[in-house]
Amino acid sequence: MIRHLRELEERILLRTDRHLPRLAPHVRRYARVGRFIASGGTSAVVDLGLLYVGTEYFFLHYLLSAAIAFVFAFFVSFTLQKFWTFGDASTDRVHIQVSLSFTIAVVNLGINTALMYFFVDVVGFGYMVAQVIVGILLAFESFFILKLIIFRKRAVEA
Repeated sequence: MIRHLRELEERILLRTDRHLPRLAPHVRRYARVGRFIASGGTSAVVDLGLLYVGTEYFFLHYLLSAAIAFVFAFFVSFTLQKFWTFGDASTDRVHIQVSLSFTIAVVNLGINTALMYFFVDVVGFGYMVAQVIVGILLAFESFFILKLIIFRKRAVEA
């Protein structure tokens, strides 16, 4: 699957080179951000889809469906972020990376809840507007944690 994503990305980049030559260097420079957004979007679709299916078709309580969806979406996100967004094909540290990533996801879930309360009940924003703002803030924070800590490039050992 990752190979197909890389091939699709390269086709898009080649078309950008051909049709938008002035924009192409910038698209290539920030391709990782695009991969991050695509990976996160895919994870969000999995999360919402499983929440809906679990609740509506399997008649699970919505909180149970939400928990199950969160776990599945986490593993989709982790896999895409590790192997596609950050191009980390190593498997020697995967157990540490999964643990750190899951910890960050749970912490972000708590931050999401607190910020939602703040923006909706204190500031007075609508809940959808608040979620968009919070989602952008957490995506920005997550990108740098993943890039600089969890999937950072290690120096080659001599």
